[in-house]
Amino acid sequence: MTEVLQHADADLAALYAPHLMFDTNEPYLPHALGYTIFRIAGLSPSSKFAIEPLGALTIEYAIYYDWDIGHLYDLEHVWVHVGAMGEILRVEASSHGGCKVMDIGEGLPEFSSPQVFRRPSSLPGLSGHPVLYVEAGKHAHWASPAHMTEADRQKLAVLCGPLAGIEGVHLGNPFAKRGAYTARPRDHRLARLKMTTDAFEPGHSYRASSTEVPLLPWPDLEAIIPQRITDIMTRLETDQPHFAAIFLDCGDTLIDERTEEKLPGSEVVIRADLIPGAKEMMDSLKAAGHKLILVADGPRQTFVNMLTHHGLWDHFDAHIISEDVGVHKPDVRMFDAALAAAGLTRDDAWRTVMVGNNLSRDICGANALGMTSIFMAWSTLRTHEPANPSEVPDYRIDSPSELPALLDVLEMLTKYRCRPFQR
Repeated sequence: MTEVLQHADADLAALYAPHLMFDTNEPYLPHALGYTIFRIAGLSPSSKFAIEPLGALTIEYAIYYDWDIGHLYDLEHVWVHVGAMGEILRVEASSHGGCKVMDIGEGLPEFSSPQVFRRPSSLPGLSGHPVLYVEAGKHAHWASPAHMTEADRQKLAVLCGPLAGIEGVHLGNPFAKRGAYTARPRDHRLARLKMTTDAFEPGHSYRASSTEVPLLPWPDLEAIIPQRITDIMTRLETDQPHFAAIFLDCGDTLIDERTEEKLPGSEVVIRADLIPGAKEMMDSLKAAGHKLILVADGPRQTFVNMLTHHGLWDHFDAHIISEDVGVHKPDVRMFDAALAAAGLTRDDAWRTVMVGNNLSRDICGANALGMTSIFMAWSTLRTHEPANPSEVPDYRIDSPSELPALLDVLEMLTKYRCRPFQR
């Protein structure tokens, strides 16, 4: 066996490491490469594949990215098969869950210059590396960009554009499956929001990374990935602009006031029907990890009765009720109490939304503090015509079913760090 193969594992890994070429518009470059060297057949410690060296050894490179355009966490692989004389026999790489040979001719990929020797007769030394092309956003490997068909490019444009962020936090990997990190609904939403913000159009021209990527033994890389994912999710809370809280009225926003049944001789409502679509809307907002705060006028027991009956009381993270606060909307003390319950101050008001059916109370009060105001125009019990500019809502919806999609659009605009709408 050639002396080349007697080097330490770290030297061998550096000697044969692939040179990765990235799309010029690629937003997500790798954080580190982990390597494992196989001199006999064995199971990969980082992928689903069994490794069988074609020659003297196979070097597996696990390429870790914080982000794929579809999810937080991405781990791709390259396998370099090395013969007894130190020659590269074959290079394989991951591609959308599969493994394919990197071949531009003679079963071998492109090489950096000067080219790695391909057969024993070319032996003076090792100074080149296999060159692989990384698919924009998704990080699948190609031996040559010319191998991508027009259909491949069209599909990639959709994945990097309209479908960016579709998955949130990746949970189908071994780290998540064994509980090394977990993700809440809010983590998924913020991850999706970041990737949607990072959506791009592939350029289909390529460049090498301008920064050096660390090369580590796989156990070292494996040890840092779960904490890194957890840290990223934590940082998204402050780094990724988003709605910090959604404030909701109750009557004719969630509950149909015309169906209210009151305790005889009292203003306390015993029960009432939901507006069509209100339960589904609340379930959707909760599933998206929004912080939900009830901001309503009336006796506390009214809202306990109505919302508990429909399984919605516990959807709220806090309940700001006029009977408890001592004032009614649009008094700013109601909205200050709601902000405080969400862990916010007036400086954060632009990152909150107030949804209500009453222009003079819900909309006027929200507008006074700079919240995004959304008028729920489902009911005709109260006027739909603003009495003055302070009652003009930022947005209007006619049913609860419209709210989740509207919030998705408006939350994207928070990246500009200003109110989504200026009156």
